[in-house]
Parts: sequence; C-alpha cells; structure tokens
Amino acid sequence: MRAPTQQRSFGIADRPRWSLVVVALVIASLTSCNQRDQLPAESTTAANVKVFRYSMGGAPTSLDPVQTRSVYANFVVLNAFDTLYAYKYLARPYQLKPNLAAGPPEISEDNLTYTIGLKKGVHFIDDPAFMNGIGRELTAADFVYSIKRHFDPAMRPQGAWLWQGRIAGLEQWKAAGSDYAQEVEGLKTLDRYTVQIRLTRPYPQLLYTLAMGYSAIVPREAVEHYGREFAIRPVGSGPFKILSFNTAKVVFVRNERFRNEPVDIWYEGYNPVTQAYTGVELINGRSPPFLDRLEIDFIPEGSARWSSFTKGDEIQYAGLPDEQVDLVLESKDPVTLKDEYAREYHMHTGLEAGFVFTNFNMEFEEFGYSPDAERERRNRLLRCAVRKGFNWSRRNESFYMGIARVFPGVIPPAVPEFDAGMADDSVSYDPEGARQLLAEGGWTPENLPVLTYGTVAGVKSRLFYEQFRAWMKVIGYPPEKIVLKRYATFGDITRAWSRSELPFNGKGWLL
Repeated sequence: MRAPTQQRSFGIADRPRWSLVVVALVIASLTSCNQRDQLPAESTTAANVKVFRYSMGGAPTSLDPVQTRSVYANFVVLNAFDTLYAYKYLARPYQLKPNLAAGPPEISEDNLTYTIGLKKGVHFIDDPAFMNGIGRELTAADFVYSIKRHFDPAMRPQGAWLWQGRIAGLEQWKAAGSDYAQEVEGLKTLDRYTVQIRLTRPYPQLLYTLAMGYSAIVPREAVEHYGREFAIRPVGSGPFKILSFNTAKVVFVRNERFRNEPVDIWYEGYNPVTQAYTGVELINGRSPPFLDRLEIDFIPEGSARWSSFTKGDEIQYAGLPDEQVDLVLESKDPVTLKDEYAREYHMHTGLEAGFVFTNFNMEFEEFGYSPDAERERRNRLLRCAVRKGFNWSRRNESFYMGIARVFPGVIPPAVPEFDAGMADDSVSYDPEGARQLLAEGGWTPENLPVLTYGTVAGVKSRLFYEQFRAWMKVIGYPPEKIVLKRYATFGDITRAWSRSELPFNGKGWLL
C-alpha cells in the first residue's frame, strides 16, 4: 500500500504547477408541479405530514462528519449536523453567513488569530447517548473536540488536509497520541461559548472550511457511546434527525428542538428578477425546517431516477438524463422544455459551481515522480500525451448533453474569480501532438506502462472507460494496456483513492 497520494492532472506543465482538465456542468433539474403531499406507504397515517422525496446518484458509506469525503455524504451530514458558518441560501455569487457562529469572527491584525462566538441555547437532538436521553446544549468545547477528531487516527478521518500545517499544534497533538485531555495551542475555548483558532500562517480560506461537512459539530458522548456505529447513528443539532439509513435510502424527520430562526430572504440574497419564479417568498419570516419528513433515495443510474420521477408518486426532484434530452428539451441554447413538459414540471438550469476532472496519481513511478531524471522527463511527456489525447469536447457531447462548458484551471466559470483569458491548451484535443510527445519520450506500444482505470460499477461508467480507451488507441496506446478496475460503490472507490491505489482518477468537485 502506498502512502497518502500526491496527485496531478495530466495537464501538468512542471512540478510546482497544477493544471487540471475540467468541465463545468450545466445543471438541468426538474421538480414536479404537483403540489400534493406525497407519502410513502409506511407513513400514510398522518395525512397532513409534509414529505419531500429527493434522489442522489450515489450513497454515502458513512454519516460521520470526519468521513464526509463525498458529495453524497456531505449532503446528508449538513441536514443532520450544524457548522459554524454556512452559505446564504439565495446569494449568487455565493456568500458565507454565520450559522452556529454568533457573528463574523474577530481577526487579529496579523490574520493569524480568529475569535468566534457561538450562539447560546442550541441543543443536540435527544438521544440515549445523553443523560436521561435528553440532548444537551452545544458549546465551544464541542467544536474543539470535533476538529481534534480529524487528527486522531482511531477516527479514520478524511478531512485533516483542510487544517494540516495551518492550525498551530494540531500535528504535535496527534504525534503525542491524540489525547483529548491535552490542549492544542491553536485550538482553544476561551469560555463556554467562545473558540479561538491560532494559525501558523494566514489562511484566508479558513471560514470556508468551517462551512464544510468535515467541520460539523458532534457530541463526544455520542461518538463514545456508539463507537464505529456513529457512522450510521449520527447525533447532531441540525434541522433534521435521521430515522433510518441504508444503502438504498435515508429518511429524516424534523428536529422539533431546532432553533427558531425565521428566514429573511433579503438577507439570504433574494433577487426577485431572477428568483421570483421559485415562489421562495412564501418562506420569508418562517423558521426551518419546512418539512416533517425528508427522504433521499440513492439511485445510481440516471435513467432509473428519471423513471421514478416521471411516475408522479415517487421522487420529486431529478436531473435530466442524457438519453431524454431530445424527448424533453425544445432547445439546448437557451435550455427550454417542450410544452408538454413545461406544463407538468418546473425546471431550473444554471452553470454548476463545480467541475469534473481527470488526474494522475504522482506517487506511481510509472507515470509520476521518479528519482531518475531521465524517467522523470519521459513520464512528463507521457502525461502530457495522454492529456492531449483526451477529447473533452467529445466527452461533453456524449455525456453532458453538449451544454457543459469545457475550461482550463480549477476555478469554474460560475464564480467571479474565473479567468476567461486563461490559455486552453490543457483542454484542447490534439492527437497528433500526443503521438509526437510519445515519440519524443521514447514510448512505444511495447514499453508503455499498464494504466489501470478505476470506476464505479455501472453502464455509464463503463461507457466512460470505453471512450477513453478508444482515444488512447488513436494516439498509439495499446487498448489491452488500459485496464478496467470496477468498484461496487462510490464509497469503495473513494477508499481506493485515499489509499493511493489507483494511478489514474476521474473525479468531481462541487463548491
């Protein structure tokens, strides 16, 4: 087993630079116009119960915040737990707001010390882990404990990279045995409702990390009471508590003790010009959660999600699968529904604040870093050849309805920091240039290394692989050397990534 991975995209130019090949997705999401409350068979006893049925393309393997390494886990965790900060619901571009924090942090002049007050009167849900089964008040000590867990190997954490080398003393605390009784120099409680974070160097992204699922606050009693089962028995302070969870579905019910905080849509960034059609004005002045029950079905295949959605009595939200585009859409630019669908469904389209990308694992000497200077040179040429042989425009047409946006770099077009003038050579298809690079590096069909292509089991994933293998054949990479390795679940492949088991990775990132 290799050490934790260093990874670079195959758009790499030199050692210090990252140049990932990415594609921004245009999201076409539909919701039913049917306003009836829809209840599953097991919950029909309460006719006035408000239920919403959502769906996602994968299932989380753990609901413990220290292991929220996938978008699926993060989505569930942020409905069951709380973070110090969150994003304004309607503001675009995205803006942070206090969540459990009582307000913005006090930041020292050297930008190294952050002092954050917490709201009073916030309680964890009732659970047998607490004395008499009654959820206690959440305090500053819970935040400190929750961040420490990322530096305790016994917790199998996945989020330490967010604060590693940045919060003073955390690595030393880990090296000393992760003793929770010992203080961390840069992570302290000043009183019951105030935390202070001391950084080793300025870290402007700190507050953004405190809005991620990794930073969700957990009670020590529940972690110790449930042990490994805390991954499936989460105890938080969020708007919902989990009634049941398995590989097919998670069911939430409202947290009756959730704090009373009426929504101010104007503070949340409401723009009536672009958002009035949503009817979001109806929640102004009301306090969440607005549902009695939230159900999320995990349905890997897009066609199956679409089938469930169009039945009218199952899931109420779905993306538009590729194979239904011509049937459902009147136009791709602008994206509009055909009349018969527009009458029955609401649709929202927009450029996703995220991207998909493909990269090499630089720990594999076959493709990445090598102590031998000549092999290092040849490996760089090999990576650049694969990059030039990857046809992102065709991938867009084949699997993203042709309405995604291919772009270079890691800052997506949906955010204001995007640089529209960045050179696009890292996302340009150039098979002849790829063949020249292979020749320059002395690579031949006989000496090219085997490239293991890891993916989750599924029809679409297999098509991704076959398309990539065909592109590599065009540049002279033998098809038999592009080897498919399939994983049963998304959780399985994320574990393989974290253990540095794959040389070549296709991933997505959502802001």
